[in-house]
Amino acid sequence: MASNFVEELKWRGMLHDAMPGTEEHLLSGMQSAYVGIDPTADSLHIGHLVGVMMLRHFQLAGHKPYALIGGATGMIGDPSGKSAERNLLDEATLRHNQEALKEQLSRFLDFDSTTDNGAVLVNNYDWMKDFSFLDFIRDVGKHITVNYMMAKDSVKKRLSAEAKEGMSFTEFTYQMVQGYDFLHLYKNHNCTLQMGGSDQWGNITTGTELIRRIGNGKGYALTCPLITKADGTKFGKTESGNIWLDSERTSPYRFYQYWLNTSDEDAEKYIKIFTFITKSEIEGLIATHQEAPHLRSLQMRLAEEITTMVHSKDDLENAQKASTILFGKSTSEDLKKLDEKTFLDVFEGVPQAEIALSELENGLDMIGALADKTGFLGSNSEARRELRQNSISVNKEKVKADYMITASDLINEKFVLLQRGKKNYFVLVVV
Repeated sequence: MASNFVEELKWRGMLHDAMPGTEEHLLSGMQSAYVGIDPTADSLHIGHLVGVMMLRHFQLAGHKPYALIGGATGMIGDPSGKSAERNLLDEATLRHNQEALKEQLSRFLDFDSTTDNGAVLVNNYDWMKDFSFLDFIRDVGKHITVNYMMAKDSVKKRLSAEAKEGMSFTEFTYQMVQGYDFLHLYKNHNCTLQMGGSDQWGNITTGTELIRRIGNGKGYALTCPLITKADGTKFGKTESGNIWLDSERTSPYRFYQYWLNTSDEDAEKYIKIFTFITKSEIEGLIATHQEAPHLRSLQMRLAEEITTMVHSKDDLENAQKASTILFGKSTSEDLKKLDEKTFLDVFEGVPQAEIALSELENGLDMIGALADKTGFLGSNSEARRELRQNSISVNKEKVKADYMITASDLINEKFVLLQRGKKNYFVLVVV
């Protein structure tokens, strides 16, 4: 018997709205549902994760999840929450993105299951590419009135007086194409539920309307809240852009740090949404955290769980080691284990100077490294004084005035880390 999926979403704070009868429908036996995923990049970012987690909970509750890659809709662009039209993608790019996304989704969804509720990946380009315009407006378009389409919030916002740009006919028809996806999956895969963010309600209900009018059936809609941050800034974004699941785009260290740096209020919310920890354990974690919030135990558990799930246990351990480098007792060996991307992430914003590799051939003296060649310290005399006071380190290890920096000190054959005291860092970049 399937467990209560809707109840699970409710206590996790993942339910925004559901069409009447949805919960009863899901409790009547195994059902199929889908979430649409935009394929405009070859990686998911953490903004996609809520929908993916919903699909995973759906599968865990004994139901069959469909992940729909929006190859056709990705060529058009969804007006919901957007103020401008998006760039259109070619088919080769869409196919590449689809394969990359499936690999990431397989960390959450069981595509290989031999049971009836194994996950399935579909791409709406496959059924839309041969659908002629005339066939579409005749077989689908005539069933939905313009009045119905104009009443949707996503359309109204784009056509309002405040909107800088109007809305193309292409975007206007988006809800019809997405609605047809639901009808197609209903007819061909017995898919009776579409899930998505709360901004998708209008598009989803267009699908339920097509199922009613064309399929003579009943479709259901369920949405989750749009994730927000307590401080009002956008979830999943930093100054340097999206937090991606792909380690080439966002290093596991930076990914880990993002979750570690969440506020107490957000951590309480996110640990329910982005982990599979049980209700009783989460309640215990929150209680422990509230007794000693300065220890940030909730943020640490959140960051550990989600980094392991998206990356791996090894990546988590490396991220944790990298996190102690700025403030902990790490060694030059720890530094040398960092890959270049993680090293640059850890020392982002630290001042740098370039020196030629030839400078290291005979050894670079410490005065030159600290002042003369780099400007890390203001003068040669200041450099001598700091060296006498034993406050200078090279790659986290204390050095004297007679120390010479050579190629053997290089991290990733490219960097040398200088340090004065506990908190002042400087990176030599060898070119």
